[in-house]
Amino acid sequence: MPLENFGSILNFAEEIERQDQAFYEAAAGNPACTVFKQVFGDLAAEAARNVKTIQRIRRENVTEMILEPIRDFIRSPFCEACEGAVVLSAVEVLGIARRLEGRAERYYAEASEKIKILSEVSRSLKTLGKIRKARLAKISSLEK
Repeated sequence: MPLENFGSILNFAEEIERQDQAFYEAAAGNPACTVFKQVFGDLAAEAARNVKTIQRIRRENVTEMILEPIRDFIRSPFCEACEGAVVLSAVEVLGIARRLEGRAERYYAEASEKIKILSEVSRSLKTLGKIRKARLAKISSLEK
């Protein structure tokens, strides 16, 4: 499915954040991940904050929503399955978390390029991507 405008880019970003939040909440409740419970709880809370940030971006830039069409940007490369966090091993959960963070970082980087005509929005998406890059590093450090 193509992401053809400002609204669809932010709607999909919100969908990614909500999906990741649900995954991290489930992972925090997984008995195999008790050692990482605080980390996963923090990641879920950050995802909830990111949803609010995306909603704020949409509200503050609503007048620009229809001005610029987006071309050649589809959501399928950014779709990830992430069910089962409650029953997976800690290693499996960390692997999925790494994929989710990498996916979100790529999405925000590409979305910021596609929407760079709206500099404030592009900057905000780049910031969300940097947050995800830092989270990816944090998760990768847990595996060692």
